[in-house]
Amino acid sequence: MSSTTSEWIDSQGFRKAVSELIRLAACELPADVEQALAAARGRERAGSTAELTLALFLQNIALAKEKQAAICQDTGLPIFFIRHPEGLSQRQLIRICREEVVEATKKQYLRHNAVDPVTGKNSGTNLGEGFPAFYFTEGDEPAIEMALLLKGGGSENVSAQYSLPYSDLSAERDLEGVRRVCLDAVRKAEGKGCAPGILGICIGGDRGGGYAEAKHQLLRRLDDVNPDPALAELEVRLLAEANQLGIGPLGLGGNTTLLGVKVGKLHCVPASFFVTISYMCWVNRRRSVRIAPDGAWHVTG
Repeated sequence: MSSTTSEWIDSQGFRKAVSELIRLAACELPADVEQALAAARGRERAGSTAELTLALFLQNIALAKEKQAAICQDTGLPIFFIRHPEGLSQRQLIRICREEVVEATKKQYLRHNAVDPVTGKNSGTNLGEGFPAFYFTEGDEPAIEMALLLKGGGSENVSAQYSLPYSDLSAERDLEGVRRVCLDAVRKAEGKGCAPGILGICIGGDRGGGYAEAKHQLLRRLDDVNPDPALAELEVRLLAEANQLGIGPLGLGGNTTLLGVKVGKLHCVPASFFVTISYMCWVNRRRSVRIAPDGAWHVTG
């Protein structure tokens, strides 16, 4: 890696881009998510608990943006997805991101969340083993594309993984089996994942890769269309059927149990057929930026 590249990554402009990425993710919900919540409110019965709950969510979003405060008190695990050009140091990227996470914690955009599972001690900086998390992809373009997902504990706790066939639901190794276990995961989550939720789903892969890809699916816009026609049809059907379960916002009943369903796939070995569901709460905190080699950057999502 050249010294020029090294200087670019360690520049104030690059750091500012990462800093703004964290602030935006914590304090300002993406427009498509806010629009989906507003549309969902309109589909609920006027004066119902569901309509009131969604109205309060929208007020919360507006206040968080106005005051530049965290949308939710559980700011979760920061997960960075980074696409970078050849020859760039991932170690250096991790260092810069970790330093900006510490700064964001000092500014109270992020809550102290990194806890040692053995000692129970909170690091107080949001740094720890595997905390934040990083996923890297090497690309052909000279710019860096960086996305951040803040994954809260409540939604992570109700995420699930099934190994098909799954006899309890007569779920076989096909898309009908996938449909059955995904709806089962939504039913079991009820309001514990802070519904209305968004499902990131991975069909196939191994156990660890399935969860990584399921989380990656959560970066997609709610209004996009899957390029795979079979998966696009599955997404539409799962969303419609989940919203017929009556679970509603926070599990208190209503027409809106999910805001979106995003499905991806990974090839798998013949002996395994995993379906992995990463449940995201209504506070779908995902943001992305593109940073050019000259230091110029802009928000892309």
